[in-house]
Amino acid sequence: MKYLAEFRNGEIAQRLAAEIRRLTTRPWAIMEVCGGQTHSIIRNGIDQLLPPEIELIHGPGCPVCVTPLEVIDKALAIASRPDVIFCSFGDMLRVPGSHKDLFRVKGEGGDVRVVYSPLDAVAIARDNPHKQVVFFGIGFETTAPANAMAVVVAKRQGLKNFSMLVSHVLVPPALEAILNSPANRVQAFLAAGHVCTVMGYWQYPPLAEKYHTPIVVTGFEPLDLLEGIRRAVRQLEAGEACVENAYPRAVTFEGNRPAQRMLAEVFELTDRAWRGIGVIPNSGWRLRDAYREFDAEARFDVAGIHTQESPICRSGDVLQGKIKPYECPAFGKQCTPRTPLGATMVSSEGACAAYYNYGRFA
Repeated sequence: MKYLAEFRNGEIAQRLAAEIRRLTTRPWAIMEVCGGQTHSIIRNGIDQLLPPEIELIHGPGCPVCVTPLEVIDKALAIASRPDVIFCSFGDMLRVPGSHKDLFRVKGEGGDVRVVYSPLDAVAIARDNPHKQVVFFGIGFETTAPANAMAVVVAKRQGLKNFSMLVSHVLVPPALEAILNSPANRVQAFLAAGHVCTVMGYWQYPPLAEKYHTPIVVTGFEPLDLLEGIRRAVRQLEAGEACVENAYPRAVTFEGNRPAQRMLAEVFELTDRAWRGIGVIPNSGWRLRDAYREFDAEARFDVAGIHTQESPICRSGDVLQGKIKPYECPAFGKQCTPRTPLGATMVSSEGACAAYYNYGRFA
């Protein structure tokens, strides 16, 4: 409760907003990378405190949202098998595949279980030696260390019935892809603080220098975000482009080195498809050869599954910051939290869900 009180102070928020207004002399477009930051911005009305010259662009930092449709369909195919116990975090169960979601598979008799740690799935595999247990390993660098540890523990325990469907994505290559896009409008980034607690921010200075783009590591509470925006605007107005850490209570420059060593042991870089965006080179992780026996995609021979997105869902444009959610013709009509067309309406970090839940229809 300490940080809820300290970092949601209305008087300080107003002072920060006034300072941002004082600094701003021309239009600037700033992208908050993380979907959790987007929800905090919309829920707390932070965007409405800012001067009209400041546009916040909602980035692709929602792990559920960027998991490709074909990976969801692979998960559904595996989870539907009678010999499988399929384990996942709860936020993936309602993400629509081509024809259904994991809740539907569970309703049809599939053994789909919500777990709170990948190590829970390892324990389930140990307790059910006659079943194949699969964990759905998605997310950014934040969740990857625990997933890596689960694979290491399964190998140490000699479990032959545990595997992981891996769809990990990485933030720095996504930022570079955005900056390289001919349609890019982003002039500064608010980097995701929880990713940086694991990885640090030593990867960001080369990006800031190469593209002359300020990057401010930012938390998730209202004052965190306003301070991050203030620092970004100050840099933009001064013509500077460096990396600042506005989240020092949780983030250091080097990050969590033991976690990084674990990641390097278990995973290697690979090209990764992002839902609604496409393939970004070297933007994901896959299991190294030493742990490839735990690759569920190979074990269940689902690599050949390919899919096509809904033609009326513009979640890809939302993820790239090209449009706001309410600018999609399906938003709030064909696409609602009860009848989602895309993951951005399902996820607790999705931009479309944020706009729908907090009444931002225009």
